[in-house]
Formats: sequence, C-alpha cells, structure tokens
Amino acid sequence: MPPSTAAGQVDGRPDGRAESGDVAEIRRGITAVAGRMRASRSADALSSNKVVVLGRLLRHGPCTPGELAAAEHQQPQSLTRVFAELARDGLLTRARDARDGRQSVLTLTPAGRAALVRDAAERDAWLAGAMESLTETERQVLRLAADLMRRMAGDGASDAEVPPENDK
Repeated sequence: MPPSTAAGQVDGRPDGRAESGDVAEIRRGITAVAGRMRASRSADALSSNKVVVLGRLLRHGPCTPGELAAAEHQQPQSLTRVFAELARDGLLTRARDARDGRQSVLTLTPAGRAALVRDAAERDAWLAGAMESLTETERQVLRLAADLMRRMAGDGASDAEVPPENDK
C-alpha cells in the first residue's frame, strides 16, 4: 500500500477509506478461496449453517437458540431445522433452561466437537496443499491478512475454528 501522500491523506484519499478497486479485488480473493475450500469438503460434510452453530457453541458455550441466532444475525426460525437436525444427529443437546423453563439451552456434544474437527481437517488439507507453492513471505502475508480479516469480522476468531482438544 502506498504511504500517506499528504497531511490527513491515506492511500491518496483524504478520509483514509479503501479504494473501490482494492475492495473488489479483496472480495474476489476471499470469495475464490472460500469457494475452493467449500468444494474440497466431502459430500457428507456439515452445511455451512451447521458449522456456524456448532462452532459458536464450541467457542462460547451453551446458549439459547435466540442468543445464537442473534449472534449470527439470523432469525431463530431460520435455524430451527438446523438445530433439530444437529440434535437428531447427536451433535448438540437441547435442554430446558433452568432459569427460564420456557427457553431451551443448546450444548455442544463430544460428537459435535468431533464433527467440527473432521470438517476443519478437510478444509485445512486443501489450504495446506494450496499454500505449498507459496514463499515464506507470501505465507506471512496470508497470516497477517487472516488476523486483519478476523479483526474486521469483529470477534477475533472464526466460528469454524476448532481449538485443540486440550482447550475445552
């Protein structure tokens, strides 16, 4: 990126906002990599919504369907079937909330954690192969970009990120 060009200007713009061409190029890159990672997954892999639900439960612990939906900027009704399928498959449990009997609480099961680990391993395998041809400097740039994208996303870590087993 070019350095500041004049007092108060960043990248040639007085407000420091990114150029629309840069924004479009970054969006296309993110979209292309995300698409390739999705395509690398097996036919029986978890859906994106299921990964998001299980990942949020892994990182933030048990919560109500409404809390989870709000955190994901979705309506609870749009995730009802996802919750039911995950419970049916033993990947999460749904129990009555001890504080408010009208609510239920979703909790990740060991099988749910294992499903996330498998899903992440498939995506990681594709990404590792794709990165083999990169130089160390290019890999460092990607690590920096990953940190920046997590920061831009607002919560510091991807919901699909699976911490090591000993970080439960």
